[in-house]
Amino acid sequence: MKTAVMTDSNSGITQNEARELGIFSLPIPVIIDGETCYEGIDLTQEMFYASLTGGKEVTTSQPSPGEVIGMWDKILKEGYDEIVHIPMSSGLSNSYESAAGLAADYNGRIQVADNHRISVTLRESVLEAKELADRGLSAGEIKEELERRAYESSIYITVDTLEFLKKGGRITPTAAALGAVLNIKPVLTIQGERLDAFAKVRGMKKGKHKMLEAVRHDLDTRFQNTEMSRIVIGAAGSGLDENEEREWTDMLKEAFPEATVYYNPLSFSIGSHTGPGALGTAISIRR
Repeated sequence: MKTAVMTDSNSGITQNEARELGIFSLPIPVIIDGETCYEGIDLTQEMFYASLTGGKEVTTSQPSPGEVIGMWDKILKEGYDEIVHIPMSSGLSNSYESAAGLAADYNGRIQVADNHRISVTLRESVLEAKELADRGLSAGEIKEELERRAYESSIYITVDTLEFLKKGGRITPTAAALGAVLNIKPVLTIQGERLDAFAKVRGMKKGKHKMLEAVRHDLDTRFQNTEMSRIVIGAAGSGLDENEEREWTDMLKEAFPEATVYYNPLSFSIGSHTGPGALGTAISIRR
């Protein structure tokens, strides 16, 4: 059986990377003032955050049924026998539920994995799925493995501005105004299902240290029996410049020298809630 691995741009995997890796990545639609653009196709990081901060109406959407089916049909016509499709967490979007319903018409050839991940952690799942496919596992077997290990991950994010959490209704205007005056930065977490509050700190510097604390705590508790050589620490951010990306990545490398550490921008689905200047980190475990 020849098994294809498919995800969407919430994984942070660009179209060029997908081609190099031998996988398929569906770009996420972003609606800006009523016009639909696609992440990584005709919408760059710079364009996205310029629109967010420029007063434009920006929302992200799940791929349409036609877009999902269109890519599935294209992949099957290219000679693949089956597909394991890995969308973002069902707790963060209806993408999984929609794709699972569409897959019912494909007589088992499409397996949709409810992987409960997004951004860097989803990226790691996709890379693992490709490795398993190359080893000859079926789409069903890959789906089962990804779902079994779905919660072996954590994400922490510190937000630089409260404006976009206020716009999304996650905090009140009063709380946003008070937080701005007091320089309060919320630290958020994603543990599979949703974006939740984790802590509050004064300033981004303390936010970084709080995230490092959280990662260390996870390594000492949830992942204490895991060899550090299997730990992947994702550095992430929204709308950062190269110096900011390097500084944050180097800080994580210094804190966790035995782990694999790399930088990947936050997907637009997260960035639309955090706004620019957010910093994030994630833990995943490689096989």
